[in-house]
Amino acid sequence: MVRTNILSESNIKKVTEQSGIFSIIEYDRDISVEYDTAMNSYFASKMNLKTKQVIASLNDSGVIVQSGAMQMCMGNINASTDISSATDLLKKFVGSKVTGESAIKPKYVGNGIVVLEPTKKYIILENIGEWNGGMIIEDELFLACEETVKMSIVPRNTISSAVLGGEGLFNTRLEGNGIVALESKIPREELVAVELIDDILKIDGNMAIAWSNSLKFSVEKTTKTLIGSAASGEGFVNVYSGTGRVLLAPIN
Repeated sequence: MVRTNILSESNIKKVTEQSGIFSIIEYDRDISVEYDTAMNSYFASKMNLKTKQVIASLNDSGVIVQSGAMQMCMGNINASTDISSATDLLKKFVGSKVTGESAIKPKYVGNGIVVLEPTKKYIILENIGEWNGGMIIEDELFLACEETVKMSIVPRNTISSAVLGGEGLFNTRLEGNGIVALESKIPREELVAVELIDDILKIDGNMAIAWSNSLKFSVEKTTKTLIGSAASGEGFVNVYSGTGRVLLAPIN
């Protein structure tokens, strides 16, 4: 049996969110600092640049983690990789080169607690089952997910849409049911969620950080002609059409 106070709240830390196996610990301020860095740490906390940690509580279950993100495991937990064969390893290696994600993501299974490394970024927990058949995410957003979530690499529909849209040739797709923890540079409070029901969203730039797998992505001219698009000062726009959800970071 393992007993720990890691999820116990105090005057400097609190549990800000819980979903599925995940809990997010946020430290209101860093008190283990040197005299010379105390002032910077104080003002950083006032700007909500606080240290956070993701805790995964396992009960005969598993969690898939970004490579290098595990800090410690407490309890009867075994680690393995998500590689099933040499062919699978090659596919994941190629995928890592085109998306910026690590090729191998460890999987921890058993009973106990998995603690991830502290981060100054913002943690966003999302339920994959609420994303119309899956979620496509921007590069390097993935931090961890429940073992019931399936990951794959998907190409853009056309090379022109990838090049002109500024979103890259490939993206990571998350499918199935379960919770995923995303590590974002943008806090949830600044993100804009758009729900589409057989409709269209047009964006000037690559502000979308996640969108439903059910949506069709394309790049279009702002007007019917290239001259008109140039005159409007907008040029091309990213277009998401169909039914699903888009998560935007317009201030970034």
